[in-house]
This record gives sequence, structure tokens and C-alpha cells, in this order.
Amino acid sequence: MARQSREYAHRKGHWAETIAGLLLQAKGYRILARRYRSPVGEIDLIARRRRRLTFVEVKLRATIDDAAWSVSARQQSRIIRAAEHWVSRNAQHAALDIAFDVILLAPWTAPRHLRDAFRV
Repeated sequence: MARQSREYAHRKGHWAETIAGLLLQAKGYRILARRYRSPVGEIDLIARRRRRLTFVEVKLRATIDDAAWSVSARQQSRIIRAAEHWVSRNAQHAALDIAFDVILLAPWTAPRHLRDAFRV
């Protein structure tokens, strides 16, 4: 039963990241990476629009408010470290403006894109 639950959560997470990626593309972003894993953390989406390099956390919860509250300070710290790792391995993007965004998703609600949701 626990395995089925994990698989279901994985599928929902993948769906949420797909929706978030489509939203970003509609806004003119180019997706550079999905589900980037590093030794220090994971980043759901990495996207670029003009001179803005964006590291995106995607949250799907029962409500938009629940999704917003689920991005903890500890998680933000891991995302920042993972972003530093990605930039160190992709030096051609190092001169861009770096941002940390969050895309919130909930059933029957329009996705909400929070630009500059947190800072280094």
C-alpha cells in the first residue's frame, strides 16, 4: 500500500511540474532542466527568460494557501544550494540574474506564479 501511495504522489508531482512548465513557457520562459538533482538538493524546474535565470519550486496541495505554506526555510536553503551547484556546472549562465520562484497549484484553482518568492 505504501508503494502505491508513493507512486501516486510521484505521478501527481510529475503532472504538477508539467503544468508549471507549460505555464512558464506560455510566459516566454525556456525550460533548461526538469527535476535537477544534485548532492545537496533537488530543483523542480530551471528556466530562463531573457537575462533572468529562474529556479522554480512547484507545490501541489489541496489549497493554494496550503501550497504556499509548504515551502519551508529549510527547503529554500536546499534549493539555493542546489542552484549554486547547477550554476557551477553551467558557467555559461553564471552572469544572468538569478531568481527563486514558486508555482502553486491546487485542484480547481488557476496556478499561481510567485516571482522572487525567496532570496539568497
